[in-house]
Amino acid sequence: MAERGATPMHITALIWAVLYTSAPCAGTNVKIGVPENYDGIFPWYLTKLQSLPSNYSDLVVTGDDEGIFGVDAQFLYALKPLDREKQPSYSLQVSFRTSVHRQSFNVEVCVIDKNDNVPTFIEESMRGSVQLGLLKGIPFMQVEALDRDDRNSPHADLRFSLMEQTPRIPSSQMFSIHAISGEVSLTEEGASTLDPEMCGRYKLSVMVKDMAGRADAFFSTGIVTVEVTGNTWASPDPVRLQENLPGPYPIPISQVKWSGSQAEYGLEGEFPEMLFTISREGVIYLNAPLDRETQDQFHISIVVERPDGREIAKPVELRVMVGDANDNRPTFPQAQYHTVVKELAARGTEILTVQAADNDDPKTDNVRIFYRLVGQIPESPRALFRVDRDSGVISVQADSMEGTAPQYTLTITAEDAKGLNSSCTVVVTVQDENNNPPVFSQHEYGPFHIPEDALVGTTVTAVLARDADVRGGDSWQVDYRLESGDEEDVFSLVTDKQTNEVSLVLSKVLDFERESEYILVLSAQNPVALVRGRYGPASTATVSIYVDDVNEGPILSQSHYEVTVREGEEPGRVIATIRGYDPDSHPIRYSLQGDTKKYFSIGKYSGELKTVQALDREENSTYTMEVIAVDGRNSSLSASTLVTVHILDVNDNSPVLVGDYSWKYLCTPRLEDQALVLASRDSDGPQHGGRLNFSLRSDVTVRRTWKLTPINDTHTNLSLNIPYLPPDVYIVPFTISDSSSPPRSTFIHLPVTVCPCNVRGNCKMAAKQLEGMPTIQSAVGILLGTFAVIGVILIVVFVRLSYQNPKEPSKTNQERVPLKISI
Repeated sequence: MAERGATPMHITALIWAVLYTSAPCAGTNVKIGVPENYDGIFPWYLTKLQSLPSNYSDLVVTGDDEGIFGVDAQFLYALKPLDREKQPSYSLQVSFRTSVHRQSFNVEVCVIDKNDNVPTFIEESMRGSVQLGLLKGIPFMQVEALDRDDRNSPHADLRFSLMEQTPRIPSSQMFSIHAISGEVSLTEEGASTLDPEMCGRYKLSVMVKDMAGRADAFFSTGIVTVEVTGNTWASPDPVRLQENLPGPYPIPISQVKWSGSQAEYGLEGEFPEMLFTISREGVIYLNAPLDRETQDQFHISIVVERPDGREIAKPVELRVMVGDANDNRPTFPQAQYHTVVKELAARGTEILTVQAADNDDPKTDNVRIFYRLVGQIPESPRALFRVDRDSGVISVQADSMEGTAPQYTLTITAEDAKGLNSSCTVVVTVQDENNNPPVFSQHEYGPFHIPEDALVGTTVTAVLARDADVRGGDSWQVDYRLESGDEEDVFSLVTDKQTNEVSLVLSKVLDFERESEYILVLSAQNPVALVRGRYGPASTATVSIYVDDVNEGPILSQSHYEVTVREGEEPGRVIATIRGYDPDSHPIRYSLQGDTKKYFSIGKYSGELKTVQALDREENSTYTMEVIAVDGRNSSLSASTLVTVHILDVNDNSPVLVGDYSWKYLCTPRLEDQALVLASRDSDGPQHGGRLNFSLRSDVTVRRTWKLTPINDTHTNLSLNIPYLPPDVYIVPFTISDSSSPPRSTFIHLPVTVCPCNVRGNCKMAAKQLEGMPTIQSAVGILLGTFAVIGVILIVVFVRLSYQNPKEPSKTNQERVPLKISI
């Protein structure tokens, strides 16, 4: 009856409740969702209780103190609207009786929220203050609003907006509000132009909307009063601190203060960690002694932040300057210096400047340094050197350094006004100067004898020029030079740099017949210029060398001869002349080796090489042999050379056709691309027989019937030039010519079989027997005839052998002897 009177809204609510039923069955828990503020017909049927047993009775709902819910014919209903803000859910128990016993299950009714509440600001009077110097985007206050709808639904999703600012100076957009959090902050324009003297108070009209700010949302408005206040946030005065303060630490040195909202302070800059710290109250402390030489001033950046770490205002700077104390001794950049002074240096010659550095403040007298020479090793002679008290310049104090020690070690101290000092050592090397020329111990050396067959690199002699300068230095080293007597560079000089001894070494092969004596003038000088004195006669010497004669073997003018001879030339022609000479003018005898076939001969004394017989290039194109030249007076002395004879080709061979073509055939009618491949050969070289030309006889019928198509230099295709030719064996006349001028030719009459062919191109009839060629039958007949003749000959031989030794037959057995057969 209630269902019949239900309105469409009633039916919709019922369907909604059924959809929210999670487990609608007897004995189990059921959860349904019901919208609040239902304004339809009551009772309002919420859901049907599914799967009740058919025999249930006495259905009762409990757990509803207000009597809102009831059950009728398996339907759960409500008697009045529900309000989520009053009670968001109801826990009911449904019980029923069966034939056995009573059962129950739970039903949870969740009230579904509707957007039926307007958001409101928590405070009616909203006030805040903004400090001068606050950065853009840093919130200085927060407005808050409340919506009684479900906070987990869009109904309570609030959005804030700034509607108007009064007054609109110096800009209409001085402030901004965060749409979700409601935090109020300065815009970039507001942070840069905020001025309490221009405007000390602003009124902001703000709005809050639910439904995430949708156009159809509920909203409320409010007024926010913002007071503009000044700020004490500014850079503190510079601080000057003396280095090495005695303490105790930490020492407060300055203080800053942010007068706005709660803030935290921090320090940044280039200084050791924890050297400077800042307290929550903004007091800056020094925690350890300062060292001006390490860092003479500090630029400390002081930052102010919110507790969440966001910077509130621009950092301010504290400058800390460190005062100097004379706490550093002057030091040299290196512990030891090395310098050189020449032995002829004059008095007052500056040899080195040493400079010490003091890390104290250069603007004070703490860095004034005085230099002293406090030690010299070896000590004697004294007063060789001095150091300037103010500049640190070390100079020569003695009149001359000649005859002194080769090296001195000086100790120099640097001291400041407080007496703090350090020292360094200066190693002074007395440099030898070239004031002594090298001299030979004698004016002439030799004579020295050397055989003319001495090997290149042989040492002739070694001499020495002595130098009185310090051994091992450039002034002591000696450069030797051959001034005269060796215009052809037969000899070279090799100097031992450790001893200055020079060796005279043979650089070229000697020839007694050309030069038997050498008079060499040798000079000795230093590689550096003489600073005192000059080179005199004692710095030169004469070396005499005699070359001893040795019998030498003959010498051939060439190590290899290349000779060219045309094949077929008449024997006896001179093809080359081997030329040699003997340094001792002895006669030379020539002979050949390697000419195994005796094709060549050589004149015993003339060296003329001749051919003994005509040569054939086709037999051998190159001959190599060795010519031996022997000293006529000493056969153990000899020389040899190779001779290579190249045989030039002559066109003395005609080209020939090669291959057997008797079993080949051409099809008729003519098949496309069918041809006989003809091959030829010419025994001559490529110059004459390189390309072979095939040409048909100059006959109209032959040229009309046949065609020759070249394949390469030695092969050509023979094919039919007409579509059909009667089957037969044809003689094709053609000529093969070589490429020489004039050419050599061979005339060919080639039998060619022409026959009909099947589809596979196979000949369908036996080819005719070529004239002069034996048949198989004739070959078999000849073979059988040969066997018959051999058999007859054997019979005759056996018979004759039997007649040579006849026996006398007796009368008794005469009848048993067979008759003799005459053949």
